[in-house]
Amino acid sequence: MRYSQLLVPTIKETPAEAEVISHQLLLRAGYIRKLTSGLYTYLPLGLMALQKVAAIVREEMNRAGAQELLMPMVQPADLWQESGRWQKYGPELLRFKDRHGRDYCLGPTHEEVITDIARRELQSYRQLPTNLYQIQTKFRDEIRPRFGLMRGREFVMKDAYSFDADDKGASLSYEKMKEAYHRIFTRCGLSFRAVEADTGSIGGSYSHEFMVLADTGEDTLVICNDCDYAANVEKAAVVLPEADGSSEEKQPLARVETPGMKKVERVADFLGVSPRDIIKTMIFLVDGEPVAALVRGDRQVQEVKLKNLLHATEVEPMADDEVWKRTKLPVGYMGPVDIPIRLVADQEVMRMVNGVTGANEKGMHLTGVNPGRDFEPELVGDLRQITTEDGCPVCGGGLSLTEGIEVGHIFKLGTTYSKAMKATFQDRDGVEKPFVMGCYGIGVSRVVAAAIEQNHDENGIIFPLPLAPFQVIVLNLGVKDAAISRAAEQLYSDLQGRGVEVLLDDRDERPGSKFKDADLLGIPYRATVGKTFAKEGMIELRLRASGETIMLPFAEAGAGIAAMIEQELQKVQDV
Repeated sequence: MRYSQLLVPTIKETPAEAEVISHQLLLRAGYIRKLTSGLYTYLPLGLMALQKVAAIVREEMNRAGAQELLMPMVQPADLWQESGRWQKYGPELLRFKDRHGRDYCLGPTHEEVITDIARRELQSYRQLPTNLYQIQTKFRDEIRPRFGLMRGREFVMKDAYSFDADDKGASLSYEKMKEAYHRIFTRCGLSFRAVEADTGSIGGSYSHEFMVLADTGEDTLVICNDCDYAANVEKAAVVLPEADGSSEEKQPLARVETPGMKKVERVADFLGVSPRDIIKTMIFLVDGEPVAALVRGDRQVQEVKLKNLLHATEVEPMADDEVWKRTKLPVGYMGPVDIPIRLVADQEVMRMVNGVTGANEKGMHLTGVNPGRDFEPELVGDLRQITTEDGCPVCGGGLSLTEGIEVGHIFKLGTTYSKAMKATFQDRDGVEKPFVMGCYGIGVSRVVAAAIEQNHDENGIIFPLPLAPFQVIVLNLGVKDAAISRAAEQLYSDLQGRGVEVLLDDRDERPGSKFKDADLLGIPYRATVGKTFAKEGMIELRLRASGETIMLPFAEAGAGIAAMIEQELQKVQDV
């Protein structure tokens, strides 16, 4: 392709709307353009990068035995009503009516549609296992789309669904997809980790997220320093150490005036205790009902854990004015003793002795508060956010926290959808049984953004070779010089003949502009035909990732560059 004929509208200044580096660089390098909030057009280079990811995904899914199909983006409400998600999914599900007044939605995911296909087309155990996948546009009506392709409303996704006869078969399908995902992200040239994760609105019993490690990630990951354990902080389990067996004498309840002291730190200073001695009471709205959650004063409630403990659909912290309006409890002085709403507690709280809590009266706290004697929660569980002070739940080793970008998610769905939608098959004995299902998603468009978040510098994108829209950019630095132009054209043709994806910058621009644009676009190899060729017959090859420059004799340049590309690609393909 010739640069002069390619739509690459680069921008010098960083757009004000772009918050993260991938959004900034995709706009500046002319890969995408915004249509409206959360909706983007893929310009030629953006589409090329997207297609590179899709090709790798498709190859590895086919290699793993999955079959590709394509399902409608528009889905009828009755399927979602069968599964029970029409009411549960929330406002991200864009609902609408057709001209006949029938309810539909734009598909954010396709569990219902694929389950409907399975119950119609898969009748016997002889047809199992079956794994069906698609690469398709999804729509989720995000309340605040942001970060460009990282969290848009419309995005490209690969979603696959496995159907097995039993749990053993489903586990094999799950592991096969897990291996395929490792191959996919390795071939994409990404640094990633597979971590245990919450199943969220998809449901099921077990899941892993595939996270690209990057400072700008939206998710916090917990990684063990001593073993292979890794989990999303929402899922990371806190394992309490063995009780020390101490038998501190329980003190009687006592009321203490604490005027104007709402914060844990101020109460602790005033009473001469540690924040660890305070039982903090947090109020959440859980499926429309106020619930009090208890954690130690120096801890934070993990909302996803609270949601799972209560088997809830929606959990959100209540605003201070809403707490008083709904419960008549004074914010900053709340406590579990005689609290008039549902009460749950973190497991750590139940070990506390002679704690300090709010007295549910403005300006008052209680001391000598003891679980079991002074209050009894409805439920007790692991409710708090894990910290680096906690031990690994697998080996007890030290933990580290890092940031990650979710690019893939695999789920063991079990019979969640097949039972709800009466999707069954006949087993060997002629008995009707529900399919045991799995679900496997990859954010194809998000992979493009995540690759940039992980691979960039102050000059622009540094695409991993497998994802770059072009492998080589040839710079003609003497457009008006016949000899230089002929050499640039010859090298361009030679590389094309060797199967190299090459862009020829044939524009009549200053060399500095061409160098800057080449760096901005992130093309892995830059072959310059200019003064060095005119004087010495040499081609200057620069590697975008390392900045290394290699001088190649013109006659050997095409073969040399092609060999380097083949060698680099082979490294990630042999996985």
